[in-house]
Amino acid sequence: MSDVIIDSEEFRDAISTVDQRGKRVWVNPKKPKGRFTNYRTALSAVLLLLLFAGPFLRINGHPLMLINIPERKFILMGVFFGSQDTFLLTLSMITGIIFIALFTVIYGRLFCGWVCPQTIFMEQVFRRIEYWIEGDYTRQKALNKAPWNSEKIGKRLLKHVIFFLVSFLISNTFLAYIIGTDKLYKYITDGPFANIGVLAALLIFTGVFYFVFSYLREQVCIIVCPYGRMQGVLLDDKSVVVAYDHVRGEKRGNPKKNKNNEPLGDCIDCGQCVNVCPTGIDIRNGTQLECVGCTACIDACDDIMVKIKKPKGLVRYASMENIVQGKKFKLNARVIAYSSILVILVSVVTTLLLTRSPMRVAILRAPGSTYQTEPNGNISNIYTIKFSSRIFDDFTPEVRLLKPEGKLTLIGSMHELKGGDVGQATVLVTLEKEQIQGIKVPITLGVFKDNELIEESEITFFGPVNKP
Repeated sequence: MSDVIIDSEEFRDAISTVDQRGKRVWVNPKKPKGRFTNYRTALSAVLLLLLFAGPFLRINGHPLMLINIPERKFILMGVFFGSQDTFLLTLSMITGIIFIALFTVIYGRLFCGWVCPQTIFMEQVFRRIEYWIEGDYTRQKALNKAPWNSEKIGKRLLKHVIFFLVSFLISNTFLAYIIGTDKLYKYITDGPFANIGVLAALLIFTGVFYFVFSYLREQVCIIVCPYGRMQGVLLDDKSVVVAYDHVRGEKRGNPKKNKNNEPLGDCIDCGQCVNVCPTGIDIRNGTQLECVGCTACIDACDDIMVKIKKPKGLVRYASMENIVQGKKFKLNARVIAYSSILVILVSVVTTLLLTRSPMRVAILRAPGSTYQTEPNGNISNIYTIKFSSRIFDDFTPEVRLLKPEGKLTLIGSMHELKGGDVGQATVLVTLEKEQIQGIKVPITLGVFKDNELIEESEITFFGPVNKP
């Protein structure tokens, strides 16, 4: 490793987008091109298509995904979750976090560079609009320095109008995920002033998205998102990240300017890897919290290597162990441990999903009540039944006494249970006195939907103490 890599650590004292006076350094990256850029563009197109089409996709007539936080109703990949499934949702989120952590241990910030919504929207949507209107990075920098003439005003106005419209489209899409497309369509057809509260919320979120992608931009990844700091404790010398091969690249220098014929590495110090970086860092300084693993520097460096007839891969996906010692990637104890935990969590979540009953029923004795003795000597108990639906359909549940034989009387009326809602009913269970063989008798109640048993529960029936 060269002295430059070992000793020059000043770049770690400050982030790349703030100068020594604490002033914002605006990043205008060069438009990347290459095989990794093509791969990311194709993947981003698929993910954006899924995002905007998601609210309209249906499984058995129900949304593919719904995140209705106000009503605490969620649909993920066609599976319904209600307020009673908080534990399952929490476990799924923990599984997702560990999944991301595992990938970070192995592949660094692969999530950030390839599938993070912030990166996809910034680099594949808003940045492309910027390239289309203002040109590549040299023209953008020139426009930044230019006086406010008609050309600059026109381009900036057009860009920010389009930015706002795209942000409005994104906000509507997220709103569709929360309330569903049917309700969103109703709000649209009713007119903006018929639902002022919804319109106000929509404009607030539009403003947030616009602010993020027109002003904050890469600062979200550098300052706001904690993931860059997390990688500091998740990565090790065996983690595969976007890395500069300093063993092969140092000492840097242009062969055409090497008048003393000093031994030089493959890096000609052209600075193209810096020009294309969306966070303004120099990948040759090593792994940094600002790096989102977007691979733009890989494509830029490979292009230069082809031109100077050197092997590709001076900047590539590699571990420090691979660069320094030439070792290939191998599973280590930490990766195996993370993988084992992930497999266990995925198995538990899958099992809970597959074995989950369509309804959760809680049956309790009515508060303050005891058994009642009827004139004919029969014994009755009163129960309160709480229903939690885990299915989409609206239906009126029917409660029956499954065993032993007896009489069940509904007190009041049974209300229709909306999909995913909770409900309550009160029933009176009566048994003949000959059936009461002790102070406690187990009985079983069943909940039916269209004469189909969907849930059953065993409870205790209380009676008097039998005298000898």
